[in-house]
Formats: sequence, C-alpha cells, structure tokens
Amino acid sequence: MTRPTYPPARREDRTDDLHGHPVPDPYRWLEERDTAETRTWLAAQDALFAEASAAFPARAALRARVGELLAAGAVGAPVWRGDRAFFGRRLPEQEHAVLLTVADGEERVLFDPMAENPDGTTTLDAWQPDKEGRRIAYQISHGGDEESLLYVVDVASGAAVEGPIARARYTSVAWLPGGEAYFYVRRLPADRVPAGEDQYHRRVYLHRVGTDPDTDDVLVFGDGRDKTNYYGVSVSRDGRWLTVSASQGTAPRNDLWLADLAASGPDAPRLRPVQEGVDAETSLHLGRDGRAYVFTDRDAPRSRLCVTDPTDPAPENWRTLLPEDPEAVLTDYAILDGPDRPLLLASWTRHAISEITVHDLATGERTGEIGTPGLGSVGALRERPEGGHEVWFGYSDNTTPSHVLHWDATTGATTVWAESPGSVKPPQVETRQIAYTSEDGTRVRMLVMARPGDSGPRPTVLYGYGGFNVPLTPGYSAGVLAWVEAGGVYVVANLRGGSEEGEEWHRAGMREHKQNVFDDLHAAAGTLIADGWTTPAQLAISGGSNGGLLVGAALTQRPDLYGAVVCSAPLLDMVRYERFGLGQTWSDEYGTADDPEEFGWLLSYSPYHHVREGVAYPAVLFTTFDGDSRVDPLHARKMCAALQHATASDAPVLLRNEEQVGHAGRSVSRSADLLADTLAFMASRTGLLVE
Repeated sequence: MTRPTYPPARREDRTDDLHGHPVPDPYRWLEERDTAETRTWLAAQDALFAEASAAFPARAALRARVGELLAAGAVGAPVWRGDRAFFGRRLPEQEHAVLLTVADGEERVLFDPMAENPDGTTTLDAWQPDKEGRRIAYQISHGGDEESLLYVVDVASGAAVEGPIARARYTSVAWLPGGEAYFYVRRLPADRVPAGEDQYHRRVYLHRVGTDPDTDDVLVFGDGRDKTNYYGVSVSRDGRWLTVSASQGTAPRNDLWLADLAASGPDAPRLRPVQEGVDAETSLHLGRDGRAYVFTDRDAPRSRLCVTDPTDPAPENWRTLLPEDPEAVLTDYAILDGPDRPLLLASWTRHAISEITVHDLATGERTGEIGTPGLGSVGALRERPEGGHEVWFGYSDNTTPSHVLHWDATTGATTVWAESPGSVKPPQVETRQIAYTSEDGTRVRMLVMARPGDSGPRPTVLYGYGGFNVPLTPGYSAGVLAWVEAGGVYVVANLRGGSEEGEEWHRAGMREHKQNVFDDLHAAAGTLIADGWTTPAQLAISGGSNGGLLVGAALTQRPDLYGAVVCSAPLLDMVRYERFGLGQTWSDEYGTADDPEEFGWLLSYSPYHHVREGVAYPAVLFTTFDGDSRVDPLHARKMCAALQHATASDAPVLLRNEEQVGHAGRSVSRSADLLADTLAFMASRTGLLVE
C-alpha cells in the first residue's frame, strides 16, 4: 500500500509552560469542534475513511456474519414485585432492548426506544419499579448524550404519570412505600453553577410524584460538598431506612450515611455516618430480618460481607459473615428462605470466571454451590424482596448468548427461566486461560480464543482495558466469534487496573502505577509471539475509552510490536483531559496535571505527547462518536493529526467519526456497522482472509 494522502492539518507553534516544563500542543485548534477549520478537516477525514474502508476486502462478509450473530438477541434477569416481573429483552429483529412487565402470564411493553424515536438514537438508560410494582421510573437519553430524562408511568395502564425531569443523569431512584414519593439525584441548573461546570454539582432530593421538581423538591443532601461527587440512594423495603452514599468522582472509596425515617421523617432525614474519610468502598442493605448487611473492601481488597445492627452500624460493630477469599473476588449476594433455614448465596469471580456458592445465613458456613453451564459470567443475583426460595441470574460465556437461569433452594435445581431470544448457532471456539509474566514479575492472565485444532501464527486481536476497577469477564460477542470463525485468534487480557483480582489489582494500575497496565499489555503481546500464536505483523490491539488510552500508549511506546491498532473513544491528551467531558471526575484514577508530581506521571505516558516524527507507526483506526459526553472526541482528532504528520510508514492512520451516538448505548445496526468496520480494518492489516 502506498502512503495515503492525509488531509492538511495546520501545526501551531504552541507550547505551554507547566510546572517549569515545556509542553508542545501543535493541534490545540482541533479541540474546537464547530469551527470552519475543524469541520473542513473532519469532512476530509470522513472522505479518506470512506475511500479506505471501501477497499477492505472482508467488510461485507464480516458485516453479514456479525449481523447474524447479533440476532441472538438478549434478555435480562427479572426484578420482582409480588408476582409481577420487570425485565429487558431484545428480540432478533429489534434495534434496542425493550422494557417489559409480565404478570399472570400476560406480557406487556412498558417502554420501547424505537417507538419513542424510530431513527434508533434514543436509549433506555435505567429503570426502577416502586415497592408495590404499581409505578415504574425510567430514564432515557437521545443522540448518545446520556443526559437522562426521568419519567414515571403507571404499570397497569401504561399511562404517563410524570416527566420528563431533566438533569437526572446517573441517578438511582429510591421509592418510598406507596409509590407517591422517591429520593433521587439531580444536578443543579446551569445558572446556579460556575460556567462550564453544569455537568457536576449533584444533590440528593426528595420528590413527590406530580409536583414540580424545580420548585417543590426537598433538598436532602449534598450542599457544600465536592462538585464532582456522585451520590447513591436506597430505601429499605419497609420504608424505615434511608442510605446515602457519596464518592468523589470515580474514586475507589465512598462515604456512607444511614437515616431512620421513622424517627426523623423523609423531608429532613437525620443521616448518621456509617463510614467517612475511609479509603474503602462500602455499601449497606437492610435485610428482611432487621439486620444491616455490609458489603465492603475495607481491610479486604477482594471484598467481604458483614452484618450489623442498623441502630448502631459503626465499623467496630460489624461481624464478618463471608470473609475475604484469598483468590476469588466477592461480587454479589442474595438472601433466600431455604427449606430448613435461611440461606445466603454469594457470587464470586475467580480469575475473571464466575461461580456461585451457598451458605448458612446465620453463620456464613458454606453448604454447597450452584453450578454454571461453563466458564462464563454471572449477572446480578435477583431474589424476591419479600422473601422466597428462588433466585434468578443472567449467564453468558464466549459462545453462549445471554439467558436467564433460575435456582430453587427447595429442590436445588437450576432451570432456564428465559432463553436467548434468537436462534443462532455460534462457531466452535476453544478457550484457554493463559498466565504470563509482566515486566515487574507480576503474573497476569489472558483468555485466548481460537478455532479448535488451529495452529501456527495467525492474525490476532489483543483486547484490554485496565482501569476503573472494571473486570473483563467472558461473554458472548458477535465480533469475537466472527473473527475466530474466520481463522483468527482473539485474546482478552486481564490487565492490572481492573478488578479481576480485587482492589489491590486495580490500584496497581492507577495513578503513579499506570505504566504497569501498558507493561502488562506489552508482555501479553510478547507471550503470544513467543508461544507461536502470532507475529508482530499479524497482531492488532484494540481498546475503547480507558482502553483507548491503553492502546494509544502502547502504539507510541512499542510501535514495533503491533501491526494494527483500533483506538475507540480514547483519552489521549492526558495533560488536558480534566478540562473536557467528565474528566475532572477521573483525577483520582489518573492524577491531576495541577499537581507537579502527578503532572509528571501523566506526561510520562500521555500518548499525544509521545508521538515522534520519523517513527514507522502501525496502522491506526480511531473511532469517535459526536454525542460522546464522557470522553470528548477532541482527543482522537488531535492524536490522529499528530500521527498522520509524524509517521514514517505507509500504514494508514484513519479516523471514523459517527454522529448521533455516544460513549455507550447504540442501536444494533449501528453496532454491527462499527464492528464490521473495525474488524475489516484489522483483517486487512493482519492478513485475515474472510470467506
């Protein structure tokens, strides 16, 4: 391939002095999306990508196969209110999951995003039924902006009760008994906060259904606290106890308060601290037995479950019920009425693979386990709030579409509550979990997926994330299956920064330790090459969001190690990341450029600042989404321009920009198009032949 002719991009002679260090920023002008110069540059990038992608030989075949595999659909585990269930499901022909309710065998749609907006740009963000199942609150957003609008509907009739209530992004809804009021979280209006800070400044309110949220809501909590705080609220089933949680941005710690609403009332709850100023994450649930169940990683990086008296929930009164496991990470629990005595179910991940154990509720003693269909991932454990002997949970693995399983404590039997909606025959895939050694001697694991019996170096995709305590666990993926079916190898690396091995694993990949994550990826690549799975020319790396930062750092640190890079919705200018999107909420994960020492961490790996002229960089495809309100697409624009200017190779540097979508949810057809483009790009660069 000859070197592409790249759109002209003006280089500014611009250098900032930060803590006495000169920091060049030649493409600062590309931070502004709506200038004529940027629009012209973007239009030229669109034309370049359209021309290049039209020549991807595998694109049509991959698009067709991805579409077939996505037709498996999806279904979620039910939330119960008496005999009524609420759940989400996407049928093969549907673009989005639909919110459903079923009772007495009658199934009805409560919200369908396509009925709201037939162009597919409306997404259902969250939902929560009231305690009786008579009303349900749900949140939707448009064009990918994730700026949730909150609505309430009557379940029996489907009639609108109230909404939209704006500025309700990232809120939980904690209903009081009776369905006439709820606690929720809402941002202050833009005219009450400093300019440019309208995405922050959340508060906890009590809202009475049918009243004006702008004039009648009761402020409960949040005044005078950090502007980046996120809040969570919950109310016990009997309506007596209110819990409020606060975390500064995405910091791996929170403060927690509890109020007895019987003593103080919902309008002015007297919140008493359960945990304040502690470097740990803790949540609290009020059980039907009157005890408070404390889920915490305090003094237990892999988490433990404690019980305490809600009238005096101080940490010194916690009694450990499920202690920390030396290898598995506790992820969820459920309380059931057993045949003889109450039971406690615990969900764990052991090196990213899910398992469920059964325990005596009184003592925590393990009495059994619930088998899963394979080496896969289990979703949230859902029991009936009023008690019962049943639990429901979602399950998926690398070749099994999502479906819902049901376990009965009285019989010990596991059955299927809901099959995956579509009839799809996935290809045969052999999955191996391989341990390897990183730069500093740490043992890291990766899942390697390939066709059974294939051998020799093959086109390979190495995928990673490595941040924010996010685990990469097995799951059904149309893109992975299409790649492996065509003869490629697909690898998911459980890098430091995630939660696969608990909070210590997370912290070993954040702040001043961020280089560990990049070293883990390089070591995974080196192992795959040394073990004969692939070669540098056949190896592509892929990541999005924080994973986009990962592959951006990887391509600048080791351009010789990778043949292709897909960098999606990335963070790449780590000196200025806090100025855009939700950047200020991530300073605890990365550090802040305002601090001289932390600025040094950031600049040491910031991909944009490590692009060097005359280096033969691998082929790169940036994918960005114009509605992205988390990670501003400016990161990819600046990095793309820098690489196109600097690279000494003929390998293309391309930008795929998409409008009316954001960082997360999207319609199925848009997902299929994106997968087809990224897979076809990697196939064209690594030599994967798709029939």
